[in-house]
Amino acid sequence: MARIIESRFGETPFQRLLGHNQQIMERWSELGDLLASEGRLLPELKEQVRRTLAQKNGCEYCRVKGRPDLEGVDEKTALAVGFTEVFLQQKGNITDTVFDVLRDSFTEEEISELCAFLCFTTASQYFGAIMKLT
Repeated sequence: MARIIESRFGETPFQRLLGHNQQIMERWSELGDLLASEGRLLPELKEQVRRTLAQKNGCEYCRVKGRPDLEGVDEKTALAVGFTEVFLQQKGNITDTVFDVLRDSFTEEEISELCAFLCFTTASQYFGAIMKLT
């Protein structure tokens, strides 16, 4: 059971917890939809990153959507998931050497999108963990 009662605003349990502040919920959802959609990075890559984050960020709601499935993924997805693991371990204190490895396969725009997605998804998962969203 979540720590606060869900509002009547929002389509998902997560949105209904944010729905106590409708503008925040709407904008949060818009940004989440934008980041999850195809930009420079494929949605499938982002989903594996999201699943990787979910295993360590403490949100049961996010965790039950599945563990990472890396069987048969392309090199870029494997590298993005590896970068995510480093992000989780280092808490953002990532060395330049790691970014040099990313640059071998990702453009600057893709690295920016990946980092934005990592940070936003982590914030979302922390919100779910704080609220004990199941």
